[in-house]
Amino acid sequence: MLKKFMVENFKGFKEKITFDIGNPSNYNFNSGIIDNGCVTKGIIYGINSCGKSNLGLAIFDLITHLTEKQKLLSSYDFYLNMSGRKSFAEFEYVFEFDGHEVNYKYSKTDVNSLKEERLFIDDKEVIYFDYITKDGFTLLEGTDTLNVTIKNDSPISRVKYVNNNSILVENEQNKAFKCFMDYVDRMLLFYSLDSRGYEGFMNGSESVAEGIVKEGKVQEFQEFLKENDIDYDMYGCEVDGRKTIYCHFDKKDADFFKIASTGTKSLALFYYWYIKMKKASFVYIDEFDAFYHFELSEAVQKRLNEITGVQIFTTTHNTDLMSNDLLRPDSYFLLKNNSIKAISNLTEKELRQAHNLQKMYKAGAFDGE
Repeated sequence: MLKKFMVENFKGFKEKITFDIGNPSNYNFNSGIIDNGCVTKGIIYGINSCGKSNLGLAIFDLITHLTEKQKLLSSYDFYLNMSGRKSFAEFEYVFEFDGHEVNYKYSKTDVNSLKEERLFIDDKEVIYFDYITKDGFTLLEGTDTLNVTIKNDSPISRVKYVNNNSILVENEQNKAFKCFMDYVDRMLLFYSLDSRGYEGFMNGSESVAEGIVKEGKVQEFQEFLKENDIDYDMYGCEVDGRKTIYCHFDKKDADFFKIASTGTKSLALFYYWYIKMKKASFVYIDEFDAFYHFELSEAVQKRLNEITGVQIFTTTHNTDLMSNDLLRPDSYFLLKNNSIKAISNLTEKELRQAHNLQKMYKAGAFDGE
């Protein structure tokens, strides 16, 4: 599980910002969203241009150099903060796997250029590399003969190089390292309004219809829509060599995506990822309910809450979701002024289950720092 993330001098984050999801409060309700001391479901609020999208890109920056999965490289233009004094951005992740803490730190001058990379397991530095001096080491058992300084001009991550070129001895330290690499490999970021806008988890650009049909989920998708008051008689078929979804009507059948509303298409995109994200490790959904009615937003968030073993964070402007019936105060986060904190940490008032969080938010109860 991811416990904490920090980034500095990246895009709009001039100063260091810390996203801490490894210190939940001691609430006795909605405890299912806490796993091994980490928040696993959360909603991030903030005004336009406060950095919600950039926070997602920052968290997923490690995808660009540690994996071969889908990358949104064009979204990383203007990589460094325009007013920052440093010539590089700094990233730090703290994970916990089976009681072992994995701390991954690195710096970059741009999305493709690492400056320094450090990996700690239980406070012991096990991989280090300086891309300027070309100096480094690895202390993981089973990498004794591996020369991390090989191919001195190669930009490849040394953590990735060790993972791909070592036969590691079976021990607790190496197990934690493998858990870390597996977790990163299964991270997923996607945008609710762009069917091709995703990062991590997999590769390719299959259509939403293709994905649902290939998974054999057309009827389940139909039921999902019906649960949300959208009633179509649907079936999967192949048109011009591509799998698609059609709707049956009395006089004529039609391609679902040619007759669906913008909101329904957005819901279809969510369902496409929903049937995949159960195998993910960490999911970040930007503006997940942009075209949803507030009741639909709540229904979708409830579905996300039911997925176990996956950390899922969404961004929204919909304060109707800020309710203890859905989540809890330590899982609603406010992003503003280069800071992100749970609302439970933004007031001296003890928040109870009966409190109306939305009303308190609108009244400015969480405006404190």
